[in-house]
Amino acid sequence: MKKRIEYTTLAKSLLLSLALTGTAVEAATLKISHVRPQGTSIDKDVRQLSDELKAATDGDLKLKVYPANALGDYTVVQERVSLGAIDMAVQPPSAGADKRFQVIYMPYMVKNWTDAQAAYTSGSPLRNTIDDLYQAQDIKVLAAWPVYFGGIALNRDVDQVVDPSHDKGVKLRVPPMKSFQLLADNTGFIGSPLPFSEAFTAVQTGVVDGVMGSGAEGYYASFRDVTKSYVPLNTHFEVWFLQINAERYADLDDAERAALDQAAQAFEQRRWESAQADQAAYEQRLADAGATIVEVTDADIDAYADVAREQIWPEIMKDIGNDWAEQVLAQFK
Repeated sequence: MKKRIEYTTLAKSLLLSLALTGTAVEAATLKISHVRPQGTSIDKDVRQLSDELKAATDGDLKLKVYPANALGDYTVVQERVSLGAIDMAVQPPSAGADKRFQVIYMPYMVKNWTDAQAAYTSGSPLRNTIDDLYQAQDIKVLAAWPVYFGGIALNRDVDQVVDPSHDKGVKLRVPPMKSFQLLADNTGFIGSPLPFSEAFTAVQTGVVDGVMGSGAEGYYASFRDVTKSYVPLNTHFEVWFLQINAERYADLDDAERAALDQAAQAFEQRRWESAQADQAAYEQRLADAGATIVEVTDADIDAYADVAREQIWPEIMKDIGNDWAEQVLAQFK
């Protein structure tokens, strides 16, 4: 009798153990990468997304956040999301994976926040194009995360800097991308392609006189000690995308996918509501750090935009395919 009780107790223990193990297996933790340090705007938003997703699924679906390119730079991470080695990411697209991604950062495709939201919101023609480009790499786009409009950071004051026809004799570090090189060279600057890792030293030592390719947030984080003036010319619109491996997304059950979709929509909407103020706050931080914020009018932006669309767009379109690019860009002309 005693042995029978012991066997019954053992069986119950095993059943309980198996039940607990099954529960643990059912809970999923997705790895998500982003490109900024802890405590930045994107880091806070990703962690809020994680909290909302956990709450909506009673803990069955969780995110493990890897900030500051901990899993590799954005080009590597995009490839690994495509392969399923990393579940999710929030980051810029990699033109190395598909040169057509260059269209997203065409200079002056949009010139203000109203135009930007209309262009990049879910269901728009451009957003559908972006979704298709990612889908071809087995990546599903869940949301957009608008970052900022770009500008130019200089280590000295420059005369007539807002006039694109004026030969400024100023050398700018630009990202090693054709669009930025052409924009600098066609608006009175001298473009000097350099890796980001070399940019600060190049400005500090006078190899270049300033930087193009980022916005106030990026310049404050990495160049505030060498920035004497900042020119908010809206050179390009920076937007990142919340993405997940398409197969991983399909493997979620219906309730989990619905929770993820809803949390992603809220993630995007919150950012559209805060992005413009966030950009202004970083411009003020640059000013507090000693930089002069150059006054830029809508007419100044229009003048730069005219140069970009007339002289730069045709060159980029050749690179990514005229017929395809024409269809995408027709709505912005």
